[in-house]
Amino acid sequence: MVVDDGSPKSPEAKLGLEVEDLWDIQEPQLSPTEKLNACFESIPVSEFPQASSSQVIEIRSDASLGEAVQLLSQNKILSAPVVDVDAPEDASWIDRYLGIVEFAGIVVWILHQSEKKEGIDAADVFAKALQDSSGPAVAAAASGMSSPRYRSSQPGSPKTAGNFFEALTSSDFYKNTKVKDISGTFRWAPFLALQPSNSFLTMLLLLSKYRMKSIPVVDLGDRKIENIITQSAVFHMLEECADLQWFKSWGSKKLHELGLPPMKPNRIIKVDEDEPVLQAFRIMQEKGVGGVPVVASGGNKAVGNISIRDIQYLLIAPEIYKDYRSITAKNFLTAVKNYLEENKKESPLMSGMVTCKKDDTLKDVIMKLDSMKIHRIYVVDGEGNLEGLITLRDIISKIVHEPRGYFGDFFDGILPIPQTSRV
Repeated sequence: MVVDDGSPKSPEAKLGLEVEDLWDIQEPQLSPTEKLNACFESIPVSEFPQASSSQVIEIRSDASLGEAVQLLSQNKILSAPVVDVDAPEDASWIDRYLGIVEFAGIVVWILHQSEKKEGIDAADVFAKALQDSSGPAVAAAASGMSSPRYRSSQPGSPKTAGNFFEALTSSDFYKNTKVKDISGTFRWAPFLALQPSNSFLTMLLLLSKYRMKSIPVVDLGDRKIENIITQSAVFHMLEECADLQWFKSWGSKKLHELGLPPMKPNRIIKVDEDEPVLQAFRIMQEKGVGGVPVVASGGNKAVGNISIRDIQYLLIAPEIYKDYRSITAKNFLTAVKNYLEENKKESPLMSGMVTCKKDDTLKDVIMKLDSMKIHRIYVVDGEGNLEGLITLRDIISKIVHEPRGYFGDFFDGILPIPQTSRV
């Protein structure tokens, strides 16, 4: 977007104009995707707008789980790096951080607590995970969840009584559990980071093809994180570029003309409104997705959405479920919406299902995602039945591609988390 006098009104708009200048000098025989690849490869991530101070926060490894949940919730972020309080002052960045504490890791912890409550023999797995000093505890816990013994005893999520989370969060066990005991990672340990000299193309490919949720930018000289690039920030950058010539090659097209949504309706991962809410979080954790639609019982009509960040409401407001015999997906959405309204709190959950149609343009979708501060949008037909969903990853995959051999030795020396991990 550009103001009347022709000067950019935001850092994102300035970036858009820089891409526009680079676009104009590309070889005419190149395809639009090849041109954009070249443009983004020429721009270092050091030029990406600085995240607000509330987003670039670190959590001490000796903080309690409750303190971590409050920090993530208050700052409206999905994850934060965990600083090892026992690391020496001159430690390299990779030794300074233990990993990432994120809502996905907290989901694993919550699931284990609910299973122990139901009498399922997962206590030995969880106890071992808490004592495992060789790596992230969440990885060990998730490994236990994928074992044949666990699968055979766990056909679905247990029905959790309305008072379960109130009892859990008031227990000494919850209060004494430290972040270092459950700190999850992305798929690398402690986490995969960019250097300021890495390119925009590298960043976009990591967010799409390599399924990163957010990417820290580490200053090797200062040995600390100087910026965090999130999916929301990238959506905002694209929204600010929506009226520029280089973006119109994609933005003016309708979704179906771009092959969006990419999956068929019968492949959509969803949860029935009468299923236990923990089933929604279990599905997210097992499938590696950030949210699931809630559909009317016995049908395909979407009635709501639960995202991974919504796990916070089981911990910061456990008292709101005490009148329910069990916490179903429907009961969860109702209780949380009432809580948010009464406390005048903002949350994407208040917006309900954010949808679009196949005839909407990509620009329309990006503007809606940016204004709502969400990462996914559901495609519905004229009667409200689900036809698919679109995420940032889907959008990026339509405008840039990974050249053959692009990453080279980029991933060398980075320790992958065990394949059994579901975090």
